[in-house]
Amino acid sequence: MSHLNPDKLHVDFAGSALPEGPLTPRAYTLTHSDRTGDMFLTVGEGYNKEQISGWYTRFMRDEVLAEWQEADHPGLHVHCHVSGGFVLGTAGWREAIFRQHMPMVLEALRHGDRKLYLSNPDLDEAMIFVYFHRAGRKRDTIEDWGQPKDYRIKIFD
Repeated sequence: MSHLNPDKLHVDFAGSALPEGPLTPRAYTLTHSDRTGDMFLTVGEGYNKEQISGWYTRFMRDEVLAEWQEADHPGLHVHCHVSGGFVLGTAGWREAIFRQHMPMVLEALRHGDRKLYLSNPDLDEAMIFVYFHRAGRKRDTIEDWGQPKDYRIKIFD
């Protein structure tokens, strides 16, 4: 299981998104550098299309997009592109990598937006739904990955 190194997480609040909220609209764009291991999280009212428009990101399609949705109860919906279009690797291989790194991804989302949780402690009890998007005959899968509180990291100063 991968664990987040907070020193490698770079967070940007875009547009009118504030660290304390509001909850919706609130979207996350998470990318990373294979070379340095740094992770780049943008929190905004929508996805940061510029962050995912570079040729390398479009080729790898290993970004993670997430958003809060409010129906009866708030839920965090996380999206991973497993197959379809021009991507590197087979769907099974890509899904295995996303699954291996998903705990670290969820730690990055929780830690990067920790002021939202401090302002809204009930959000730690929300459900996390992870979507593995597939093209072709296999359908997308949606899985319950617990609650944000499961991905709090402890920081020792």
